[in-house]
Amino acid sequence: MKHGANIYKYAKKLGCNAKEIIDFSSNINLHQPATKTMPSHEMIVKYADTSYQDLTTIIAKKYQIKNASIALYNGASSAIFTLLNTLDAKRTYLYAPLYGEYENAIQDKKNMIKIDRFTNLDAKVSKNSLVVFVNPSTPEGKHYNLKKLMRYWRKRNCTIILDESFLEFEGLASYRAEIYNYNKLYIVHSFTKFHSCAGVRIGAVFSNKHNIKNLKIPRWNLSSFDVCFLSQRLQDESFEKKSKQLHLKQKNELKNILKNSKLFSKIYKTDTNFFLVKTDDAKKLFKHLLEYKILVRDASSFDFLDKRYLRFAIKDKKSHLVLKKALKEFR
Repeated sequence: MKHGANIYKYAKKLGCNAKEIIDFSSNINLHQPATKTMPSHEMIVKYADTSYQDLTTIIAKKYQIKNASIALYNGASSAIFTLLNTLDAKRTYLYAPLYGEYENAIQDKKNMIKIDRFTNLDAKVSKNSLVVFVNPSTPEGKHYNLKKLMRYWRKRNCTIILDESFLEFEGLASYRAEIYNYNKLYIVHSFTKFHSCAGVRIGAVFSNKHNIKNLKIPRWNLSSFDVCFLSQRLQDESFEKKSKQLHLKQKNELKNILKNSKLFSKIYKTDTNFFLVKTDDAKKLFKHLLEYKILVRDASSFDFLDKRYLRFAIKDKKSHLVLKKALKEFR
């Protein structure tokens, strides 16, 4: 499994409706209130403002950066591909494992080097190279203190891409403010994860004004509905507050379920909304859970991991109870 949320593929295999599958593979915020945003006639028939000025202003205020420091894309993947193709580095270092689209976006694979951040975090990198780091990480969800690495990268005059798409679940420290202190820093941000909107494709790159101007941003790359929805969601303070409260409650619940099952030799500490686990029975357990219409993330496709790893996203109480029963009945 190269990516989570492939419920349609497995629904077809099981001969059921995709809605029947409990999707623990998809790491989307479990707080998903019904949207009040409805598409209007004007949204459909009129061209949108290609500057997306209103949404940009809302983002700038919320994340405490300047409007000119924001580039919006049709999802984080689109932002990643555009960013890597624009920067066109002679040598790129990926701190792996990480989101697979970073590797897919690199055209010159011969000059791409993967650093195992589990065992070799302090690996040397070439001067003037490009480094990519996802923080909090995937698939285990660790939030790294990057002060030492940031000093080293800057000393080596590296271009730095930090992906902070899973940062908001626990209010972790961001490096956004550093885009004004180091002119070769880019922050990738996905609005999909925390804001419960996998179907609304909006991602962003944050950097200094000069860098943003040099990025290629497609005209009309966001729909009017996407812009309207995200504008409302970002200004909904009750959504953010309830999301964080529910996340911490359900995180503790899922951790206890996984721990008490005694099926896993290791449950990784996480700083976001999913748990990576290790078990020699991963393949067998994956199939067993599918019988209960539970889909988890097979993490064996991640670099430096093997077939013993699975990932569980944090879900609601009802879903957790189904998982608890399925784990108890595993033999």
